[in-house]
Amino acid sequence: MGRLSKRELLTEKKTKSKKKKQTMKKKLFKTRLLSFAAFCGLALAFASCANEDVAQSTTGTETENDKNLTTFVAGDEAKTRTTMDYSTGAFYWEAGDKIYVKDDDGTWQVSNNSPAAKVAFFKFKVPGKFKNHTTYKVYYPGKNGNQDQVTISAAQSQAEPNNTEHFGESGDCGTADASKQSNGSFAFALDHQAAILVFQPYTGNTVLSDCYLTKIEVTSDNDITHTYTLDPTTGELTGTGSGKQIILTTKGSGAYTNGFPLKNTSASVATNGAYMVIKPGTHILKVRYWVKDIVTNVEGAITKTLSAFNYAKNTYYDMTANLDVPNYDGNHYCMWDAKKQYWDGYEWTHKNPLWQPTLNNQSSTFYPQNNTDPRYKNEAVGGSRLDASFFCASLPNLNELVWYTLKGEPHWDDGRLWTTMGHLYKSGIWIKKKAFISGFSSVVGPDGVTDYRTVSSLFLSNPPSHTSLSDSEINQFFFLPTLGYLYDGKLKDLSVEGEYWSSSGNPLYNTDAGLIRFTNNSFDVYYYGRKFGFIGQNLFE
Repeated sequence: MGRLSKRELLTEKKTKSKKKKQTMKKKLFKTRLLSFAAFCGLALAFASCANEDVAQSTTGTETENDKNLTTFVAGDEAKTRTTMDYSTGAFYWEAGDKIYVKDDDGTWQVSNNSPAAKVAFFKFKVPGKFKNHTTYKVYYPGKNGNQDQVTISAAQSQAEPNNTEHFGESGDCGTADASKQSNGSFAFALDHQAAILVFQPYTGNTVLSDCYLTKIEVTSDNDITHTYTLDPTTGELTGTGSGKQIILTTKGSGAYTNGFPLKNTSASVATNGAYMVIKPGTHILKVRYWVKDIVTNVEGAITKTLSAFNYAKNTYYDMTANLDVPNYDGNHYCMWDAKKQYWDGYEWTHKNPLWQPTLNNQSSTFYPQNNTDPRYKNEAVGGSRLDASFFCASLPNLNELVWYTLKGEPHWDDGRLWTTMGHLYKSGIWIKKKAFISGFSSVVGPDGVTDYRTVSSLFLSNPPSHTSLSDSEINQFFFLPTLGYLYDGKLKDLSVEGEYWSSSGNPLYNTDAGLIRFTNNSFDVYYYGRKFGFIGQNLFE
């Protein structure tokens, strides 16, 4: 029978029912809203007659077999190969590939030869007797499988972008009906039984563009990895698996020692295309893209979640994702209520290495040092109360910080990624929004009596929880990153702790002012020295 061209096949797909097309459109649109591209399922291979898959003997009398071995011929048809060319969907046999066939005695036989390198055509030599039938079932269980047993690996690895040499180890598999030819050989075209995800992350974040993709972690609501059986009738994977997570490592050598690059601003298979083999079926997938900044040595995950979708066998799916994280500009460190920020006129964006430090323990001499500098602290004394007038005027006051501390249910998060001053960092704290804190007030503390703007001595503490917030809870919270602090021009504890000024100065002493400070095991509100460079930006709510 004749083969359809790819264009003809795509035209045929377009004739499917309107209802089905509308359902797919809905799923595609919803997926895009989650920053994933359309699930573009392209058939990897299509059914064809056996005599189209191999070069036939011109005489019909010569034999391909010897006394002890039978030849099973995998031809150059796209579906007969075991690594893939993305642009065409074509597969190739790789070094070490073997096939299994049951002989006339019902005994499993494995080919005693295998390709030495990547090929589109190969003659497998199989021991045993194959005289009683004109058709035999061929099994390809992958390189880690055996007979009809296939293991889709939970730990997959790819050394270079747009490279599929790991398919065999990862669990790609297939079956075929091998038909006897006039020369005594058997020809077959492999029908692949796994589904393949083709990840293509990109970013418009200039900081992330200097980072590397180190691994991709996929978690499903049901099994996508386990040991399965190739059904002798349908060829499909059967059996109940228990593995719900697959991790694909994207590292190699040379240019890919640190991982795959993220320099592309749109999807690019050539730049960082990463392939994962999964069990077909309807899955709800959570995908975590792990990225690393090799300067700060910070590594973390950006998560994308997809709704239920049917991933068909013998099909690959484009999984594009726009990776982004919050960015903090680095221009909001300040001495308490100074007229200008700590590095005004000496910002890191000027790229002067002697000016604003951008990495932990870097220092600069261009910091404010006396009250003739508008970047220097507010030295006012309030008497009964002192409110900020300049850089800190828009910040929450001490009453509000006490509410956040004691009633804000702080949750530490050591995995949330963000960027600042050209590099990737992680960690911070989640605090409940005031709309969800019963009784929240800016004029009085949680005791209903104390106005903390008028007290001169204060230290309250509430250690954070380390329990992760659920998807339904997190909308009630806001996040503060661990942006560290400055002292005498030195940047300290970036990605370790956070210090955020309030709009309240100590009413009796011009040396300190109110703030919150947090680490992985502390969350405190108190007075501290005004000359420190803490965050004077209202990131609350």
